[in-house]
Amino acid sequence: MAGVVGNQELRPAVFALRTLAVATCYYAAGRLGLLCRLTVEGAVFTPIYPSTGVALACLLVLGLGCWPGITLGAFFLALSVGGPGPDTVGILVGQTAGPVCAYLALRRAGFRTDLSRLRDGLALVFLGAFGAMLVSSTVDVVTLLLAGKLDATHFWPIWLAWWVGDAMGVLIITPVLLVLFEARRLPSLARWKEVLALVVVAAVLVPLATHSSLSALFLVYPLLIWAALRFRLAGSMLSALFASVTATVAATEGTGAFAGLSPVEVMVKLQLFNGSLALTALLLSAVITEQYHTRLSVEEACEELAQALEHLTAHDSPAGRAPPGAAEPPREHGTR
Repeated sequence: MAGVVGNQELRPAVFALRTLAVATCYYAAGRLGLLCRLTVEGAVFTPIYPSTGVALACLLVLGLGCWPGITLGAFFLALSVGGPGPDTVGILVGQTAGPVCAYLALRRAGFRTDLSRLRDGLALVFLGAFGAMLVSSTVDVVTLLLAGKLDATHFWPIWLAWWVGDAMGVLIITPVLLVLFEARRLPSLARWKEVLALVVVAAVLVPLATHSSLSALFLVYPLLIWAALRFRLAGSMLSALFASVTATVAATEGTGAFAGLSPVEVMVKLQLFNGSLALTALLLSAVITEQYHTRLSVEEACEELAQALEHLTAHDSPAGRAPPGAAEPPREHGTR
């Protein structure tokens, strides 16, 4: 009886701790995203909203029961931006409904958190990011419109900026968190040299490409391909995250490839770059990982087939007869 009571008392405590942990992660990610903001038609938005990526990753790892933590984190984040108002409830509904819809759609599609198949990458892109984030952006922007905080003539530009920011959070942040969750071991000592080389090249190339006035953003893609080919999802998504954050900083400062552009042009150029970068990293690494696992499966099947053939050859040889290739015993020659 004591054990049962202890378990019953432990479950609410575990639920409360898990809810608080999810809320803290959501709030911290949101505050980080608010450090780099752009203004479109008088509305402030974040080009990459990390909280949506954190929320979806928590749902995929912990299950649907962690949704109260998402709502709680969104509430504290709304309080930190401005006081509670009539639009707060609608914002909370939108920020919670988007990741929950993404989780339900991915679960129905048979999504795997290790992203080892191309179909997993496609599902995360089109169901988790582009599809489900329509819910959050629509609910949030309509709420602002009904509350009188948004001019109806600016609805579509602000809605697009909000939707893309939420989608970028899923495309960039969620895979990184899933990689960290699925990580089982560090690279071998022999590969740390290549890891160090990749880090050094990224630290030099990415700031140069994003802050150069030559508009050399395309220089990031060879780095992304190298990371995907050698380190698959972990290398490609971490490289994409670093490049996206660096480009977002350059866009908010109006320097490099984003100098001299209007706010709308900055938003479009930045989001096209972030979107193409995330898609390339996610889908390329998914294809490479799927081919890698397919090759391992073929090699294992060949080894099992070879062992089976050896077993059959050893047991199917006729009694008294040497197996093929063995030397015959010498014959005795006598007289009648």
